[in-house]
Amino acid sequence: MSGPAAGGGDRSRGGRLRAYPALPVWVVEDHQDVLPFIYRAIGSKHLPASNVSFVHLDSHPDLLIPVNMPADTVFDKEALFSELSIENWIMPAVYAGHISQVVWLHPPWAQQISEGKHHFLIGKDLSTTTIRVTGTDHYFLSDGLYVPADQLENQKPLNLHVILINPTEASNSQEENGEVASAKRLKLNTDDTASTASPSSSVVPGDLDHSTPSLKKKEVQNASAPNKAETLSKCSAATSLRNSECPIREVVKDVCQVLQKGDAYVLDIDLDFFSVKNPFKEMYTQTEYKLLQELYNFKKPHRNATEESLLDCVENRVHQLEDLEAAFADLCDNDDEDTLQKWASYPGMKSLVQLVHSLKTRMESPDYEMVHQAGLTCDYMELPHHVSTEEEIEGLIQSIKVLLKDMPKPTLVTVARSSLDDYCPSEQVDIIQEKVLNLLGSVYGTLDVHLDYSSTSSSL
Repeated sequence: MSGPAAGGGDRSRGGRLRAYPALPVWVVEDHQDVLPFIYRAIGSKHLPASNVSFVHLDSHPDLLIPVNMPADTVFDKEALFSELSIENWIMPAVYAGHISQVVWLHPPWAQQISEGKHHFLIGKDLSTTTIRVTGTDHYFLSDGLYVPADQLENQKPLNLHVILINPTEASNSQEENGEVASAKRLKLNTDDTASTASPSSSVVPGDLDHSTPSLKKKEVQNASAPNKAETLSKCSAATSLRNSECPIREVVKDVCQVLQKGDAYVLDIDLDFFSVKNPFKEMYTQTEYKLLQELYNFKKPHRNATEESLLDCVENRVHQLEDLEAAFADLCDNDDEDTLQKWASYPGMKSLVQLVHSLKTRMESPDYEMVHQAGLTCDYMELPHHVSTEEEIEGLIQSIKVLLKDMPKPTLVTVARSSLDDYCPSEQVDIIQEKVLNLLGSVYGTLDVHLDYSSTSSSL
């Protein structure tokens, strides 16, 4: 392999980067377990220590932050790894200075962060010494993660790009005919001469009717509305937009513009991108789930909220979540009627009585810690839940194939199965994994595959 496309970038701040003989693909079960392999690549100088781009295919953003973790934990990697969970493992690597650009490529049923470009700071909160952000999306506000810039030290900028990927119909897939295969991949700009213009995200007015009926359609603040007409004009009127390749071509341009700003990139794939479940929906009845939504409901700020309003919003949210955590911790010790009524008297906690009574009729000893974890996912939007058909899975595979063929080659690929916690359906995960590995092999050639959830590894 030679050239910047082979290694995903040909220099680091301290000199030339090393190249792997074959593209490494690390497959893990829990998503946070990919981070040690990324750090290993930085240590071996296959990845630079800073200005890494991260292309993240997932039904979940995974961009939360360990709420109470001291910011300086990121500088002790073993301590850091022990603190991370599936929803919060990327941002500590941003704060540590390694990752500067994140591209979240999401399927139609995942709408947790508004579409488009998000530029904000991440740093150490002067008052709490924890990691916080200046990002004002509901995703960050509902977890109490926002602070104003003047309250942060050791600030790092993050460019986050949220881009929709729609499935491609097999009949529209021209790449099988060799038309895509001959396209040259755009190379990473390693001389820092790339245009500084921010890429626009391709937001396609796709058909979302096949997403789970109860999934709330979040208001999407489309940063690229002027480009919609242009995209539409390029696509055949006879072809369904949702199923055409034209939008994928637009996504390729957007992603490559982002990658030009970095010195190398990691391709990260959660298999639940292709098919996803909300495991909590199977643990609790519809009534219980609705009561959780009432208890944990996030009161959104006004669209043009002032800094003061945002701070009030976050303060109220933090108190709400602290009270709920304390209530369920108390119930773990003693869930008698006196304890229950005590907590139910708190503002907004009335639903607790009905919830606990319902749980106790179904189980002898409810796992209140798990109930709280489920509640934390019931803020402004439900977790995505969409078990895909074979056709939908194949359509997304084809879309990603078109995308990857025109992108530069990554330095390494990380893959998470997410099946033991039931986010990726256990009956589909092995089929999806096989399709993804075959896809990677068809695009990149020989792979060095490490199945880290088992004891075997292989070259494909």
